[in-house]
Amino acid sequence: MSLIFKTDIIPKGVAGVWHNTEGDEFFEQELILFGEEKEELKTLKARKRSEWLSSRYLLHLLSERVIRGACLKDQYGKPYLKDSDYHISISHSSEYTAVIAAPVSVGVDIQVIVPKINRIAPRFVRDDEFINIPEDEHTHYFHAIWGAKESMYKSYGKKELDFKTHMKVSAFTYVKEGCFFEGEIIKGHYYQKYLLFCKQIQNLILVYALEQ
Repeated sequence: MSLIFKTDIIPKGVAGVWHNTEGDEFFEQELILFGEEKEELKTLKARKRSEWLSSRYLLHLLSERVIRGACLKDQYGKPYLKDSDYHISISHSSEYTAVIAAPVSVGVDIQVIVPKINRIAPRFVRDDEFINIPEDEHTHYFHAIWGAKESMYKSYGKKELDFKTHMKVSAFTYVKEGCFFEGEIIKGHYYQKYLLFCKQIQNLILVYALEQ
């Protein structure tokens, strides 16, 4: 078990990545769950249960609070902290869990880097985004763009967004150590701009979105 990445978000907020190598028993011993959480946990099986437990543990760990707050879901399935002004987002990939918490609407995505992303890229990369991608760096850029749009989608939180029609990211230079760029959601009369951050951690790509 290990916290493999943590970063403070300026001016407020925190994000982190946990490598899940322990069993469910560890998290169950460390977490004091609320009634609503226990009911949700009963509906989950195997992998989903492990993901649920690890994300709640990581959220509480990063909060540095003695007493944790209940992590629930709204009518759209978006997670939130009960009686808290902080917005949260959660992501899972393989044995890894990522979370983010901030005073503004946020989204986070983590992915294990895989060649498959190159085959499915036409489903989510726009032509005006593709022209800015270096030919020998497709895999990393595709992961960054997917993560950016998935993060904005989670921040939006009401579903029914098309990754090509309603979402766009600005041109950027992928930097393994971390890079900022911008994104936007445009759907009918709705418009929202986002600050995006992408970083490679081992064989993972982490992306988060902050509503501007």
